[in-house]
Amino acid sequence: MATKTSREDIIIEKYMNFVLEHEMVPKSIYKFCKANKIKEEEFYNFFGSIDSIQKTIWSKFLSNTREVIDRNKDYKEFSNRDKLLTFFFTFFEMLTLNRSYVLFILNNRNGVLENMSQIKDLRVGIKAFSKSLITNSAKKKNPILLPNSSKIFSEGIWFQFLFLLKFWMKDTSAGFEKTDIAIEKSVNTIFDVFNTTPLENILDFGKFLYKEKFA
Repeated sequence: MATKTSREDIIIEKYMNFVLEHEMVPKSIYKFCKANKIKEEEFYNFFGSIDSIQKTIWSKFLSNTREVIDRNKDYKEFSNRDKLLTFFFTFFEMLTLNRSYVLFILNNRNGVLENMSQIKDLRVGIKAFSKSLITNSAKKKNPILLPNSSKIFSEGIWFQFLFLLKFWMKDTSAGFEKTDIAIEKSVNTIFDVFNTTPLENILDFGKFLYKEKFA
């Protein structure tokens, strides 16, 4: 998680440790607080429920990723392709630092899609980020198709993220090298399609991503 040691971050760290040490999500806020000597009142100052802290953890992964990226003085000069590559590389590095927790949570209910409520806010954040990149490219390519293209490609990048997340979960290569390759190839694919394919002919970009073999 973040390097700062705010009380919110401390509670999040204790929560993640609790989940891993007990191999279960706390059955109640009372039990979690008692086990970690935290006053319930303090917990509720930051989170309204167990579901709330779980969503916040994913939002923290995203905000921490953005903080790391923003510290790169050259980032603003990157092409949109390189900005998306940087985002995915950094985000998955963040997940790798917390891999045990992420794997436990996502495997707890047989996969990513059954845990969508947990990553709902993350979806909003990733789509907003990707939409800003898409908007800049679409303006240069075809302003008339901007509203539709922005929606299609931001959704496509979200499907790409889900694909990469499932890929990363199963990746056993040293240093998760295969995930890095998948990120690079999938991002290149997105921008190659965006630059060469008429937007009106792209009816289902998400399905296209899933069909890619990344050979």
